[in-house]
Amino acid sequence: MGTLVTCRAVSKHYGLRTLFDDLSISFSDDERVGFLGPNGAGKTTFLKILAGMVDNDDGEVNRRRSARIGYLPQEDRFEVGAIVEDVLVQALADHPMEPYERDTEVAIILSKFGFEHPTRLVAELSGGWRKRLALAREIIQEPDLLLMDEPTNHLDLEGIQWLEKMLLNVPFSFVAVSHDRYFLEHVTNRVVELNPVYADGFFSVSGTYSMFLEKRADFLESQKAQQVVLANIVRREVAFLKSNSKAQRTKSKSRIEEAYRLKDELRDLSQRNSKSTAAGIDFDGTGRRSKKLLDAQGLSKSLGGKLLFQDVSLFLSPGVRVGILGANGSGKTTLIRVLTGDLPPDEGTIQLADDLRIVVFDQKREELPQDVTLRWALAGDNESVDFRGRNIHITAWAKQFLFSTSQLDMPVKDLSGGEQARILIARLMLRPADVLVLDEPTNDLDITSLDVLEESLTDFAGAIVLVTHDRFMLDRVCTEILGLDGAGRVNQYVDCAQWQAAQSKRGGGKGKGGGKSKKSKGGGAKSALSASEQTELRNMEASILDAENLVARCTTSTEDPAVGGDHVELQKRWDELEAARKRVAELYARWEELEAKTS
Repeated sequence: MGTLVTCRAVSKHYGLRTLFDDLSISFSDDERVGFLGPNGAGKTTFLKILAGMVDNDDGEVNRRRSARIGYLPQEDRFEVGAIVEDVLVQALADHPMEPYERDTEVAIILSKFGFEHPTRLVAELSGGWRKRLALAREIIQEPDLLLMDEPTNHLDLEGIQWLEKMLLNVPFSFVAVSHDRYFLEHVTNRVVELNPVYADGFFSVSGTYSMFLEKRADFLESQKAQQVVLANIVRREVAFLKSNSKAQRTKSKSRIEEAYRLKDELRDLSQRNSKSTAAGIDFDGTGRRSKKLLDAQGLSKSLGGKLLFQDVSLFLSPGVRVGILGANGSGKTTLIRVLTGDLPPDEGTIQLADDLRIVVFDQKREELPQDVTLRWALAGDNESVDFRGRNIHITAWAKQFLFSTSQLDMPVKDLSGGEQARILIARLMLRPADVLVLDEPTNDLDITSLDVLEESLTDFAGAIVLVTHDRFMLDRVCTEILGLDGAGRVNQYVDCAQWQAAQSKRGGGKGKGGGKSKKSKGGGAKSALSASEQTELRNMEASILDAENLVARCTTSTEDPAVGGDHVELQKRWDELEAARKRVAELYARWEELEAKTS
């Protein structure tokens, strides 16, 4: 097995902040590496250093001569107006090959990745299909090592399963930053955690993610035990050194130097162990004892003639934790909006307990301002927060979510995605709730924070409605799962395994937007929709919701008293409102047209 990349004493700093220091690690052929680390540890930066996109401050990075290293970023970037097949053609621009060889290679990759219409605009693809295209762009270049930063981002559960199967059969090595624990368990044969809690700056285990967890637990327990032993030795040495002045003069110089070395070692070990602390997530329930919090019966909802779900009944009482699963565009967000009262159901009833407190975690995270400081985001203009009747100073509150005092005056926009997620959870904890509704709360959280979040959710005294593609969290937290199939049917499952078995029995359900339509078991005809129309149909729910939100914002804008006397500005805002309303009407009409073709 040959080495592809070797790092020797690599360090990276941003101002006074050290991401990692004196890091020495290598990656070899035939390795499928899961790369972990707490938020802010520098995982993305380290991948970019491996790829040669960012310079390290100290140390050296040696790459095997002629080795091709690919890089898949978290956010997929394509040129404006790009066409699917052209993205792959351009990826081969520097490869010496005849045009027919290039075209053949592009066609093969498009087929493998499920793209049926090569001349389709990239802008028309859903987030999951853009991720597939970005991955295809790297794979067509035949890398020896592919570096992937959160490759499951934007993929629904079916897309994640497709990615797992694909990665198990690739002929190259990869390093994947991911917080999806089932994904790590299924595709990796080595797991590396970047974390200052370790003396070397990282901990590496050859094997599966579950093996990594066992060995890491043993290592950290041993390291803490080592601290206790070392502390006792240092205590004895310090007592001996202080015993009396006469003894001090006769003690050997080496004994004194050894005592101070042990003190330094204890300090370093204590600091490392303290960094293993997890975020203190603890949601505040109201303590309500009533058995019925929310009783929904026979709920149905259609948008633009498309039936999203029908005859859904849900009873929430304290301790009930419902997970909601389904492909992108299947109606999960709409169901949440109906349950929380943001949208009325077409049919059915919802009864709420008196003065019910529902707290919602929005996956879009629009309520978090980016230009304010961390201090303001956590406590507003106050120096403390009121948590369960206790005043907690801002520095202690920030520390509970793993923020240092030096970060308090940083703008929110300069914090990582995971750090911003922790801010939102901190704000959420200050709002007592009977029912927690969480829409994709796991995005950007590191695994340690995910563990603590799961523990907090299982300890929460109220009811929970949870939308996530994180199978591990669903299985650990939820008492039941509702699966939406995108065609109006909603079924109840015990866990993700049962849901996946049902999906397999149905042949995986309908074809995805950018890919091929699937025939029925009996070999029936394909859908009358083209692949692009299928994608358009699957994204229609989200498009209509965005368009309706724009109408709401434009309506508010026209009612602004500040522009009441400015006729030019007021007319401009009315025009924007009219255009937004027209867009909603067009989307509904298009949805009806697409649905008619499937009947």
